[in-house]
Amino acid sequence: MEMTAATNAFAALAQETRLAVFRLLITVGPNGLTAGDIAQQVGVPASTLSHHLATLERAGLLRSWRVQRQIFYASDYEGTRRLIAFLMEDCCQGRPELCSADLTQAVPCGPVGCDHDT
Repeated sequence: MEMTAATNAFAALAQETRLAVFRLLITVGPNGLTAGDIAQQVGVPASTLSHHLATLERAGLLRSWRVQRQIFYASDYEGTRRLIAFLMEDCCQGRPELCSADLTQAVPCGPVGCDHDT
């Protein structure tokens, strides 16, 4: 991940509503939620939420798709994985394996599970 992309991702997460949306969708998993469900669970008006969802999607942290008249949003696990890897790449003088096992094992996780779980 390039510095600009990482900066954009961090900027997207540096706002309370967007961070709440991101955390909600990480928890929900790959099937995601509709924009209306997200608005209800986060407690913001749908008109306000659309801006936040677009910001997170442009930052590579969410993905969206349409099913008939509804738009679903879910975490972009690959984008999240790249952001975590960016944070960890210089860990422990360039030796991320020396850092916490929990952090280094989180990197290969995705919507279908974790590579290290198999």
